[in-house]
Amino acid sequence: MGVAIVTGASSGFGAMTAAALVAAGHTVYAGMRAIDSRNAQAAKDFEATSDRAHAVELDVASQPSVDEAVAKVVSEQKTIDVVVHNAGHMTVGPAEAFTVDQVASIYDTNVLSTHRVNRAVLPHLRAQKSGLLIWVGSSSARGGTPPYLGPYFAAKAAEDALAVSIAAEVSRFGIDSVIVVPGSFTTGTNHYAHAGHPDDAEVAAAYKDLYGDDMENLLARQAQESPADADPSEVAREIVRVVALPKGERPFRLYIDPAQDGAEEVFRIGDRIRREFYRTVGFEDLLKPA
Repeated sequence: MGVAIVTGASSGFGAMTAAALVAAGHTVYAGMRAIDSRNAQAAKDFEATSDRAHAVELDVASQPSVDEAVAKVVSEQKTIDVVVHNAGHMTVGPAEAFTVDQVASIYDTNVLSTHRVNRAVLPHLRAQKSGLLIWVGSSSARGGTPPYLGPYFAAKAAEDALAVSIAAEVSRFGIDSVIVVPGSFTTGTNHYAHAGHPDDAEVAAAYKDLYGDDMENLLARQAQESPADADPSEVAREIVRVVALPKGERPFRLYIDPAQDGAEEVFRIGDRIRREFYRTVGFEDLLKPA
C-alpha cells in the first residue's frame, strides 16, 4: 500500500478519492485549505475514518503552503507514492463578462496549482525513481463544450496539455502518469453549486438581454444528457483501481463519462497521433515509465 496526497480533498471528487484510497489500504493526506476553521469538520470527519487518514493544510494557490504540506508528508512517511491533482474551480457565465484578473485566477486554481504541487513533489519522486501522478481533468477539454463555461474549459484544456508534456518528461525517472477524464456529473458534487460568476455585471446584463434564459436552459439540458444513475463516486473507484495496477500497465487516460459527450473519441485520436509522433522521432521510450 502506498502514500498518497490528494489536493482539493474537502469535498467532491477529492473527498471521495481520499476516502476510497484509505478504504483500499493506502495512507492518505487529504489536502485542504483552512483545516482549523472553514474545513475543520471535513478534516475531523476524514481523520476519524482511519489512522491512515490525515488532513493536511494545503492551499494550492500558495507555493509555501504546498511546500510545507509536501515536507510534512515526507517527514512523516519517508516517501510519496501517489499525487492526485484534483483541486479546481468551475465558472459559469459569458466569457467576456469575466475580468482578466478573474480569468487569471481561474487558470491559477486549475492549472498553476498543479505546477506548484509538482515543483514540490517531483524532486522526491525523481530521487526514489518511482511515483504516480494522477491528473483529474475534464471531458470539457475536448468534448461537446457548451458556451457559458469558457474560462473553466480553457483552463482544463491547459491543464491537460501540461499533463501530457510532463508525462513524457518524467517517464525516464520511473514516474507514471494517468489523466482521468470525468464527464459532466451535474449532481453529487459541488462543482455547479460553488461555481464562480463574472464580476462585470454590465457585460453580463448585455448577454442576458439578448440570450435570455439560454444559459440556464442549456445547463438544464446538459444535465438531462447524464443518466439518472450517474454516480460521481465512480471516479474515485476508478482512481483506486489504476493506483493498484503495476507501473507501466496503467492507461494513459481513464474515461468516466456517463453522458458520452464525444471527448473520448477526440482524445483517442490525439493520443494516437502523439504515440505515432514519438515513434517517428525516436522517443518511443517516453511513452511508458522506465
